[in-house]
Amino acid sequence: MPLSERQLAAFADKHAWQIPFDTGPRHLAGPGDARHVTHGLAAAGWNTVSDPLSAEIVLRSPDLRLSLQFDPQSATGAWWRLRSEPFAGGPAWYAEFGELVPAEVLAALTDALISAPSQPADPWASVTSAGWHRDSESTARSPDSMCRIERQLRESQELPSWHIETSEPRGEFSGPRIWHAYLDERTPLHLVAPFLTALADPSPLQRGMYERTAHYRAVQKPSPLLPQQVVDAHTNRINSLRTQARSARRQQTKPATNPANTNPAAPAARR
Repeated sequence: MPLSERQLAAFADKHAWQIPFDTGPRHLAGPGDARHVTHGLAAAGWNTVSDPLSAEIVLRSPDLRLSLQFDPQSATGAWWRLRSEPFAGGPAWYAEFGELVPAEVLAALTDALISAPSQPADPWASVTSAGWHRDSESTARSPDSMCRIERQLRESQELPSWHIETSEPRGEFSGPRIWHAYLDERTPLHLVAPFLTALADPSPLQRGMYERTAHYRAVQKPSPLLPQQVVDAHTNRINSLRTQARSARRQQTKPATNPANTNPAAPAARR
């Protein structure tokens, strides 16, 4: 079922009366509104295939190759699970994200599922430019040292997987985990890069007064944005994703052009 005007109105009703606060750093901002993720996919034609009376939400892409599961009752700490089925030209892959991952950061990845794949960017470039510390070629940590990115290559793997963990500060060692993300070794780099870019982005996320953050060290101050501007930004993003999805569908259904006639010319008649 496509995203309805009623569903967009419900989002607007919540945020139009919620005074926004600039909240950062992003890895401590808290989960925010899950509809940043689900509305974007629904606008692109993903369908709900779960029981509408269940707390669990499962969305599936129009081509049935991708599925996203949101399970707030998960006992593993992975509330979001993204799966790709194997298909011609691409292997199966899997990614999962913890309860307190910011929805806007996850949405940067799911939005990239809708647009045509771009040339893979260096996932570390935006992390480094945002001032994160590169402890080695395969690790980086946030300026407050509470979030760590690690690219792991096991002996049994040909490609590295990505592990992101936000945890309590405890000297030189990490304390209890706050939230995590895992992207397996087959996850395309054009999806890894926007997730890390959005995570390391120093600009704040908007959270309402008294809305849950991931940690007490999150810094909040009144935002210069009006509530309606937060709603308008969401609506504009949804409209943009709809346009991208329509364009991608047109490209997929566009008939191939007939190749130019390459048959050799018939020999001239003999005189």
